[in-house]
Amino acid sequence: MSDQLGAVREWSPARGLVIAGWFLAIAAATWCAALWITGSDPAGRLLAGVAAVGAGIAALFGTRARPRLRADADGLTVGGMARPRHHPWPLVEDVRLLRTRRLGRVTTLLQVDTVNASGDERLLLFGRLDLDADPEDVLQELRLLRP
Repeated sequence: MSDQLGAVREWSPARGLVIAGWFLAIAAATWCAALWITGSDPAGRLLAGVAAVGAGIAALFGTRARPRLRADADGLTVGGMARPRHHPWPLVEDVRLLRTRRLGRVTTLLQVDTVNASGDERLLLFGRLDLDADPEDVLQELRLLRP
């Protein structure tokens, strides 16, 4: 049984990062509007529009998916754009770290393997930006909460 009966832990993107995303989206939208009003630089309008939409979607996801990962005695709940999805502990097959090396830098991800009631498998990956914590520390806490 778990050491921390009744404990609930949550991890979310950093609040400051989400706020910065909203400011970036507003700045890009303002830039795009200014270019449309002046009628100049069609390539700049496209670039500003894509930046505004991209930053807006990222900021919306960071806002809507809070908390990104929640763990308690019942299982894991993963936040997303539409709605949170709950994965009971018996359907969580494995929780481990995935280390990849890119451009000379090692990146660590938290990998969660789940199945649903119909037997469909699902792979969930969480990085430092998703959790605002080191995935190694999150793994240790999940192991304490998991029955």
